Amino acid sequence: MNLKKMMIGSALLMAACCMQAQTKAIAHRGFWKTPGSSQNSITSLLKADSIGCYGSEFDVWLTKDSKLVVNHDPVYKMRPMEYSKGDALTGLKLSNGENLPSLEQYLKVGKEHNTKLILELKALNSKKRETKAVQEILATVKKMGLESRMEYITFSLHAMKEFIRLAPAGTPVFYLNGELSPKELKGLGATGLDYHMGVIKKHPEWIKEAHDLGLKVNVWTVDETEEMKWLIEQKVDFITTNEPVVLLEELKKNK
Repeated sequence: MNLKKMMIGSALLMAACCMQAQTKAIAHRGFWKTPGSSQNSITSLLKADSIGCYGSEFDVWLTKDSKLVVNHDPVYKMRPMEYSKGDALTGLKLSNGENLPSLEQYLKVGKEHNTKLILELKALNSKKRETKAVQEILATVKKMGLESRMEYITFSLHAMKEFIRLAPAGTPVFYLNGELSPKELKGLGATGLDYHMGVIKKHPEWIKEAHDLGLKVNVWTVDETEEMKWLIEQKVDFITTNEPVVLLEELKKNK
């Protein structure tokens, strides 16, 4: 009986290792480097889903009147994200002709598709506003029934801690800034590290350290094929890229 249990346990462990081994693709700001698309647009989300990306990353700001909008830069068409009203921002046109989306508009479309929604909360001008943004994001996500589809990333240590504190247990929360070791992230309750390629090149040992601690590893923004190949060999969990088609082709070769 003990031998049988050992064999079952070994089989489960091997299966888990195989599952971990397949790196997954995340489209950076959606799949925007294609005709008709634009960074952080609803079209970029749809296109990321259509090619089979694991996730589509997008950026969120809290506006002057506490609305949530999707955009990367702190200023767009001379309108500062944090110091403008939501309606003024969602009235602006993106390069593909769409309006800059509110978070609710973006999630409404995402709900009808399969790709994971990788939400980056931008670092805001105060901890109080970051806490408010986290609360509003989580409330919106819960209202829309999308809690199982969301992952959260941020450069703000405070915002990361707030997502961990306030999101449902088990919600994936990753840190972007790059200065914390896997051990430190584990101590804070993070799901894993989500670091720039430059940080991973400086600390390649962090990949194994993270995995040994049960943490996940994502690397951004990886557009060079050779870097993709190296990261796939290192069995990182996710790669975030502006070239998702190229990455998906590389992943097919390694199945």
